[in-house]
Amino acid sequence: MGLALPAAGFAQTPTQIEEDRARLGNSTPLIQEIDPATVRDSERAQADAEEKAAGSDKLDTSGNLLGDMGGARPWLYRHGISFDIQEVDELWGNATGGTPSTNGDGQGSGTGPAYDGVTMPTLTVDLEKLFGLKGGLFNVSALQTRGRSISQDHLNNFNPVSGFEADRSTRLFELWYQQSFLGGKLDVKIGQQDLDTEFLISDYGALYLNANFGWPMAPSVNLYGGGPSWPLSSPAVRIRYRPSEKFTFMFAAADDNPPGNRSNSFGIQGGNPVDPTNQTTNDGSGTRFNMGTGALLITELQYALNPQPDDMSNVTKNPGLPGVYKLGGYYDTARFPDYRYNTLGQSLGASGGTPRWDRGNWMVYGIIDQMIWRPSLTSARSLGVFARATGNSGDRNMISFAIDAGLNLKAPFRGRDNDTIGLGWGIGRASSGQRAYDRTSGSLVQGNENHLELTYQAQVTPWMVMQPDFQYVWHPAGGGSDPSYPWRRTGNEAVFGLHSNITF
Repeated sequence: MGLALPAAGFAQTPTQIEEDRARLGNSTPLIQEIDPATVRDSERAQADAEEKAAGSDKLDTSGNLLGDMGGARPWLYRHGISFDIQEVDELWGNATGGTPSTNGDGQGSGTGPAYDGVTMPTLTVDLEKLFGLKGGLFNVSALQTRGRSISQDHLNNFNPVSGFEADRSTRLFELWYQQSFLGGKLDVKIGQQDLDTEFLISDYGALYLNANFGWPMAPSVNLYGGGPSWPLSSPAVRIRYRPSEKFTFMFAAADDNPPGNRSNSFGIQGGNPVDPTNQTTNDGSGTRFNMGTGALLITELQYALNPQPDDMSNVTKNPGLPGVYKLGGYYDTARFPDYRYNTLGQSLGASGGTPRWDRGNWMVYGIIDQMIWRPSLTSARSLGVFARATGNSGDRNMISFAIDAGLNLKAPFRGRDNDTIGLGWGIGRASSGQRAYDRTSGSLVQGNENHLELTYQAQVTPWMVMQPDFQYVWHPAGGGSDPSYPWRRTGNEAVFGLHSNITF
């Protein structure tokens, strides 16, 4: 069954998702499940690919539940304006393990169902179509998040089982302008941005729902508010340069702390009991545009092995199996609380007090996405592997080392060319500073958290994708204490989920 999705219709440089999808020969999952913005960009990338294959630039609205909206969509399209609405809904249930309540009151059960949902409208304007400014693109989007986070309420793990879990709010998400130069080889984006749509992405890993496979475990728990990543964004400047089809260089400078909360952002400081994830503290509407803390400087170099031609049907020589390899890192200029010492130079775990401030923070990472098999050059079926590793210092971070990896089969069944089944695994290691604090404070010492995920992404209709999911988590929070019963560790968790994406 072919996919009919709304065409982007923009004569612009491709998004990062569209570029990687082309380089990997359309072997990536139909929808990248990092956040609603990557869902939107995945759908646009697929629509653009089908437009090129059909040789048409006519807007196809069969991939929208609301169709052409009484002619409004085609009229807006002619003027370079696209209006999209992404709807994401999830049901989760924890069958074993977990904790009765992460607020420590010991009430209720650690198992049971939970619901979370997101609605994201996006307005995108191609300024070349609108009034002739070549290479100009404007984007604004908003979020309405609802439901409850099963991870925050009952799982007590390092990373949520879903990257779409968020505290309830209605907020501005992104507001940016992008301008391309040099025939599309160079583009600059400035404004309120969510960096996890472009940096640190494994295109095969983006199939999975566990948040670790999107914005990884280390920056999620080590940076203030998780950094400029879903559902938070920050003022930023992003530069991308593509001198050839094989090489891409990206750099961004962003505010490192979207909500601007510093005093109790981390557990080592006592945590934020009102808003543990710091998603709504100081900035529940997303309009604060904080620029008063530190700067997050992030860079990434990409190399494409055997990038695939646009039209494989006319290929006379086998281009080889494609792969994309990425190296990157970030440096945060802010001050972070030390896990070892207090402000008097004493052991923080043994003596208590206020953590000492340490200047700066860093992380390095590497990513591999590699196709390892396909039955023929024109077959939709393919087998791909991915791996990603991150590493950073241990004195001012909760996580010092993490790896995730997996195996994806695209088009697993005849007639299901847009489906993908995948098996992924990840591990995160509590830092030396966190373990030293646990030992000196008399707490259960945290170690490694492992998670395994089996998932199947299926296109149900041209405008709906469903994804049943199973995850198992060993030693949640590295075998840390159950908040309700500090003398025992949180039990291993078996979690079942059903995820849906709808394009209106």
